[in-house]
Amino acid sequence: MAIKKPSKHPQTAVLKQILRRCSSLGKRSSQGYEEQGGGGIPLDVPKGHFVVYVGENRTRYIVPISFLTRPEFQVLLQQAEEEFGFDHDMGLTIPCEEVVFQSLTSTLR
Repeated sequence: MAIKKPSKHPQTAVLKQILRRCSSLGKRSSQGYEEQGGGGIPLDVPKGHFVVYVGENRTRYIVPISFLTRPEFQVLLQQAEEEFGFDHDMGLTIPCEEVVFQSLTSTLR
């Protein structure tokens, strides 16, 4: 029986999965989305950005992909994975208050 060596970068797999889901490659459809697999990416999301939903009201924010490499944002992603997982149709939902999210993203910009 082989023992699996733990990954040096456990978040690498999570980041790759998010990037695949947030890729801006795809075909444009008449509904205002780019088709990719079974889902779609809204056309109002600029290349190099992705959408997250934050707070109780699930307010929509467009954030740069560069945030994915920031440890502060990765903590939010871990919280999202623990609470919601990544296999759902709700979009990437960040479980924190909007004020906290806005404060964090303003310091990351």
